Amino acid sequence: MRHEDAHVLAIRTLGWMASQEGLLDGFLSVSGASAEDLRTQADDPDFLTGVLDYLLMEDRWVLECAAELGVQPETIMGARTVLGRGDLRHWT
Repeated sequence: MRHEDAHVLAIRTLGWMASQEGLLDGFLSVSGASAEDLRTQADDPDFLTGVLDYLLMEDRWVLECAAELGVQPETIMGARTVLGRGDLRHWT
């Protein structure tokens, strides 16, 4: 996956999260980010990596998001890998 494609998918994922009741609020709470951070950092690959990390915590979210965006669930993990520069460490 090209970096540009991963970036676009992560932004689309952020948009999907915003359309789901409580999901974006959960991300903001866990990450410590603010609504202002969403506006100012939504283009930052590191921030978008965090968005994808949050989504990847719950299989149901991944499956629902992938279906809505018309991609395979594995594509979301691929985007995370590209944006995270191959770093697959997870905080859990």
